[in-house]
Amino acid sequence: MKRAITLRPPKSISARVVDRDNPPWSEEMLGPPVLRRGRGPQKTPTKVLTTIRLDADVIAFFRAQGAGYQSRINDALRRVKERGLTIGSTATARKRAAR
Repeated sequence: MKRAITLRPPKSISARVVDRDNPPWSEEMLGPPVLRRGRGPQKTPTKVLTTIRLDADVIAFFRAQGAGYQSRINDALRRVKERGLTIGSTATARKRAAR
């Protein structure tokens, strides 16, 4: 039969053995408590969570540039939107003009 292993109570430390170079922490040393839960509210307008399927080479291109690749993809899409041009828009405009 195995013996039950129990934890031994810690040795008491007398006041004479306290290390002056490493004193116990006090409330003044620690300062006021800081509570942080999550990221908090966004400082910029809230973005919409969505799923988009992109080609692997496009993702590889943006990821190779380092951290923040999703923001760079967002900026590239925003530039296209602000120009008001898409691949299909010019072809559709020509078809409508031909009618």
